[in-house]
Amino acid sequence: MQRYFLKEPYEAKAVFAVSGEPFHHMIRVMRMTPGTKVGLVFEDHLAIIAKIKEADEETVYLEEVEKEQQDKELPLQVTIASGYPKGDKLDLIVQKGTELGAAAFIGFPAQTSVVKWDQKKLQKKQQRLQKIAQEAAEQSQRQIAPAITLLDNAKAFWQSLSQYDAVLVAYEESAKQGEAAMLLQVITALPVGSKVLAIFGPEGGLTPSEIEEAQQNNAKLCGLGPRILRTETAPFYFLSAVSVLTELKRM
Repeated sequence: MQRYFLKEPYEAKAVFAVSGEPFHHMIRVMRMTPGTKVGLVFEDHLAIIAKIKEADEETVYLEEVEKEQQDKELPLQVTIASGYPKGDKLDLIVQKGTELGAAAFIGFPAQTSVVKWDQKKLQKKQQRLQKIAQEAAEQSQRQIAPAITLLDNAKAFWQSLSQYDAVLVAYEESAKQGEAAMLLQVITALPVGSKVLAIFGPEGGLTPSEIEEAQQNNAKLCGLGPRILRTETAPFYFLSAVSVLTELKRM
């Protein structure tokens, strides 16, 4: 079943009128006809199953069949923060990270980041990543499309850490030293709905001064197992671990 994110809060209606890109995809691309069921997700994260009644040249009209009952989101709101990596690795992180349940993504210029983007390129890249996130959220039947934030100033990033309930830094040296308990301890101690920030360095890793900056803002260092993971792989390990620790154990 196709899924569409609407830029409006849910309000009970006899008929939902949908235009713009969702209309274009339903009617022009998928060539849906009356009776076809789709998923509609609203800004307040409520999702419904709706059935197409009719369509005109610019709008498709749907009626609600039922509300979606199953919660598709991780119990913790996880934001993935990545020091800008090379090439299109950020695209992969956003796409697969969305499928694995991330609530938001932040990109920041780490000290070892090779990539340098000006404001114009950042804006274009952010729009591209937001589209990737929405498509991945639709495909994976999410109830939110993760927010994308790309920063041109690392200082602003480090100063934002206080807004989270827990901040974890994936640190290669912790893994080398055999540290394996911090991730487990932090995640299992958090109540449902807590906001977690997970920070990952680019290919060159985070520098000692960046680690110090993170720790000064109450971040905890954690290893991600005994193997050294690539910058684009580490976030997937982290999100999978959160899922196991918070979702699978409850099933």
